[in-house]
Amino acid sequence: MPEHPQRNPHAPYMTVLDALAAEIKAGRIKPGEKIPSDAELVQRFGVARMTARRAVGVLRERGLVRTEWGRGTFVVDPGEREDGDTQGEQ
Repeated sequence: MPEHPQRNPHAPYMTVLDALAAEIKAGRIKPGEKIPSDAELVQRFGVARMTARRAVGVLRERGLVRTEWGRGTFVVDPGEREDGDTQGEQ
């Protein structure tokens, strides 16, 4: 089997997830700001749409973002993360 020294050992969604989580943690995407759309993540990371959606889904499960249908996905304020009320939003 050929070697892949440049290959990322993580699943593709983890690459997207780690990058977005790092941007949120570093404050490059601030609370209340919209994260990149699925299409933007597909283009930026060269992944499938479902891969980008999976990464955003994990961020949502972790309480870092919330999705507002028809508007987009936004970074949650740290105060909102503590009470956990963002899990069931539509």
